[in-house]
Amino acid sequence: MNGSCRQTILMNGDSVNETKKQNVVGAEPWNESERQLLDSLTTPEKIQVFLDSIPYNVEITCRSPRRVMRDRRAHCFEGSMMAAAALERIGHPPWLVDMGAVRDDEHVIAVFRKNGGWGALAKSNCSGLRYRSPVYKSLRELVMSYFEDYFNTTAERTLRSFTRPMLLTDELYRGWRTAEEDLDPIGDLLEARIHVPLLTQVMESDLAPVDDLTLRAGFLGANPDGLYQPGSS
Repeated sequence: MNGSCRQTILMNGDSVNETKKQNVVGAEPWNESERQLLDSLTTPEKIQVFLDSIPYNVEITCRSPRRVMRDRRAHCFEGSMMAAAALERIGHPPWLVDMGAVRDDEHVIAVFRKNGGWGALAKSNCSGLRYRSPVYKSLRELVMSYFEDYFNTTAERTLRSFTRPMLLTDELYRGWRTAEEDLDPIGDLLEARIHVPLLTQVMESDLAPVDDLTLRAGFLGANPDGLYQPGSS
């Protein structure tokens, strides 16, 4: 990879000047079965339960939220767009953040704010790269909460940078919520955004390898046969 609800985000991600949240109900594009599912996802925590319950998608695709709901599978980018669409429906801006890594895959999360704190939703096979409660004072603080759990199979901690949130809109990509085509252009736009570095070169050179127990625990996150049960959260 990669305005009634527009926000002004400061360079360090520390504060947001929120405008009136968009109410998408009434002009929504969803069909009846999609509405029934989305109606059950009334909190960020319930959205994460849904993401955790579906198998991880290992195909090279960029499914829209509609296709994720229909196919019941997603990788991190597809899961983040699904989460953003569900967050939008309950009153949050549909924001995506890309986290850059070295010798590892990038990771995309859907971020939200609640009671002044930043939180995140994510789809991942790595145990520690999923949900974050909205308790982080800044976007950087939120991203750094992933640092210790962001490692590759050779025991390197690999997280290095992040983007400021990208707001998903029809102006950015028309029909992103329900598209049947792959949404690679959205991923390209997200990946091309300026990435804010997290470490200095000195910090990077001094990183210790991940211990074996943490390494094994980190890759226990796969859920190949989970089936979503409404209300299971």
